[in-house]
Amino acid sequence: MNLRLLTEYMLNKTLISLTITALTSFSISLPSQAEETQCANTNSTEIASLFDKWNSSLQTGNPEQVTANYAANGVLLPTVSNKVRHNKAEIKEYFQKFLLLKPAGKIDEQNIRIYCNLAINSGVYTFNLTQNGKVNQVQARYTFVYQKADGDNKWLIVEHHSSAMPEKLSGSQTKKRN
Repeated sequence: MNLRLLTEYMLNKTLISLTITALTSFSISLPSQAEETQCANTNSTEIASLFDKWNSSLQTGNPEQVTANYAANGVLLPTVSNKVRHNKAEIKEYFQKFLLLKPAGKIDEQNIRIYCNLAINSGVYTFNLTQNGKVNQVQARYTFVYQKADGDNKWLIVEHHSSAMPEKLSGSQTKKRN
């Protein structure tokens, strides 16, 4: 019986020692991985300019230039389609049709938040869309989520949601914020 207790004691001691070693090794490696992440040096002016860059790419009429603003795994929830786009190929397919409307956008209200290598610009924008020679204005809510990848000095859209406003807003109800 003493031999059995001694064996259990030694086994438990070994398991505890291995567990402590594993946890110590794991916790030692975590800080070094965390230190490798460098947050982007940016500000709200730079993030706001990303909309201007995207809007300018719309003016080219070239879906390749528009999709260059999106990450490979970017998601688009577009204004004038019910289909969610899950990658650049699907996003390009959407813009091939949308660009036929000659869209030109302007920000009515924006709210920018910056989190390390992630930035969010959400608010309200208005688009002029031309169909059969007639220009229509469409006001929509939007959210752009941008990510700056490690080692890459380029912000890309990882999430873009746009939905038409359920109610028409008067000019006095719109405002521009940063």
